[in-house]
Amino acid sequence: MPEEIDQSLEWFDNHCHLTSLSVEPSAVVEQAKAAGVTRLITVGCTIEDSKAAAGIAAGFDGVWATAGLHPHEASDGLDGLDEALDHPSVVAVGECGLDYHYDNSPRDAQADMFAQQIAMANERQLALVIHTREAWDDTFDLLDREGIPDRTVFHCFTGGPDEATAAVDRGARVSFSGIVTFGSAQDLRDAAAVVPLDRMLIETDSPYLAPVPHRGEQNRPANVAVVGRYLAELLDRPAAEVAAATTANAITLFGLDEPPS
Repeated sequence: MPEEIDQSLEWFDNHCHLTSLSVEPSAVVEQAKAAGVTRLITVGCTIEDSKAAAGIAAGFDGVWATAGLHPHEASDGLDGLDEALDHPSVVAVGECGLDYHYDNSPRDAQADMFAQQIAMANERQLALVIHTREAWDDTFDLLDREGIPDRTVFHCFTGGPDEATAAVDRGARVSFSGIVTFGSAQDLRDAAAVVPLDRMLIETDSPYLAPVPHRGEQNRPANVAVVGRYLAELLDRPAAEVAAATTANAITLFGLDEPPS
């Protein structure tokens, strides 16, 4: 746990992958709570991964899951996703979307799977967790055509101010990861400056993208406090205000009524 973290603050890591960490989930959750990270969303990327995430979440207070098909896996199809979404720990569809950086699945398959998952979120009145990379125009076009769910978040946002404004104008939330701390990420910091605090979330996307000063380490949910503190300094706001706002925003996004016991 980073020594500089104020343990009196409560943080919410709205996007992590407990199924992908090299440490047992119980140890990760314990470490996170010691750092003031009292709530986590563990995110599914395939059907089996989604089921595993839901099973993990069911074992902890303050941990929930999503179920979805990542654009990298779009060629695999959605068989079994309805079943995964029925799990009581699941609070969102995703992560899903478009990724033109790697093109691990054909773009037409990505678009088809994304459109179907948008429809699922709308039909089930669930939150939608979007992954988009180098595909902004097509992402916004699909959302406009299919109907953006009332509760939508652009996870691990990597756009600039224009893309952030386009997301917010559509009623979406914008989630910032450790990338915002990277020296090369000025465009992302400029985007953070235009996102209203009531539309901002924070995440680790762990085990990936550890923030400065933890580059090179396997990321953990405990580090969401590092991201939050960095954003507070960037925005010239008290850390307590950013912690409270981003936690409240995540609770609203995922439709969570009760705090963890």
